[in-house]
Amino acid sequence: MCSGKVLGIGSAILDVLAQVDDPFVASLEGEKGGMRIITSAEGDALQKRLPRFSREVGGSAANTIFGLANLGISTSLLAKVGDDAEGNFYRKRYEELGGDASAFKTACGKRTGRCFSLITPDSERTMRTDLGAASEISPDDLSDRDFEGISLVHAEGYQLFNGDFLEKSLVMAKKHGCTVSFDLASFEVVHLFRDRIRSILKEYVDIVFANEDETAEFLGQKEYAPEDAARELRKFCSCAVVKLGKKGAFLMNDKESACVDAKLVKAVDTTGAGDLWQTGFLYGFLTGRTLEVCGKMGAIVSSQVVSVVGAAIPPAGWRQIKEEFKKL
Repeated sequence: MCSGKVLGIGSAILDVLAQVDDPFVASLEGEKGGMRIITSAEGDALQKRLPRFSREVGGSAANTIFGLANLGISTSLLAKVGDDAEGNFYRKRYEELGGDASAFKTACGKRTGRCFSLITPDSERTMRTDLGAASEISPDDLSDRDFEGISLVHAEGYQLFNGDFLEKSLVMAKKHGCTVSFDLASFEVVHLFRDRIRSILKEYVDIVFANEDETAEFLGQKEYAPEDAARELRKFCSCAVVKLGKKGAFLMNDKESACVDAKLVKAVDTTGAGDLWQTGFLYGFLTGRTLEVCGKMGAIVSSQVVSVVGAAIPPAGWRQIKEEFKKL
């Protein structure tokens, strides 16, 4: 088991999960499969249009961190919740997983953030996010205490909407000698912040995660060879992971490269698939596995989360994951 602790830097968001049809998604502004920031009023209006929905704790980096906690890794989450029942629910749920909530911040008078994950019959999810209290986190919320005992910091690209907070977080991570992994989050994020992403990768990041669409946006080209894409990303940081959905993943660092197949199952919902893939990869990285085994662990965890609605894998799923890890 690894020594040290993993700190997630991201938004504490309640996932609002709803199964909808394609015309419903087409009625919204923005592309299917993407993510857009909305206001609380827009969120209230959208929620009223949903005939049925369920809720679970979420957030991109948080999903990855919750997964690591389920695998027995010591974790902490630096995020801001509202002083409301939903914020209390979020904190309690994380602590039940064994997570350390001491780095949580609270925004007085604000509701906890939420992400509407709209799942179409093809299992793809389109997201609309009301950041709520999460948008209130600022550089002033950070302290050295948050980074004490931390060996790896995992940050989500969505924090680029709060760029000064993200950059100070990464500065402090490096000050405390942490390895940094960074998820590009969505193609819209890459489109909006491409230049700043390049700077952040070069200055602070050791491991970058990018899916097909994010990679295409980063490169500025729709078609590319995964190994060429990873090589391009490696110009900015030491380890690049290009996630290719059903086609698996291509991984490269300064010592090795690997092409890893996806573990194909009947997908119910792709919410959290990339986040939980990163859980498996980081678990392998933290426990000293080869790049190929790290990728296989990512595929195993991801196959479990797409088998359920939402990003919360049930206990039976985690038991299955641990059994499959033993065989690698």
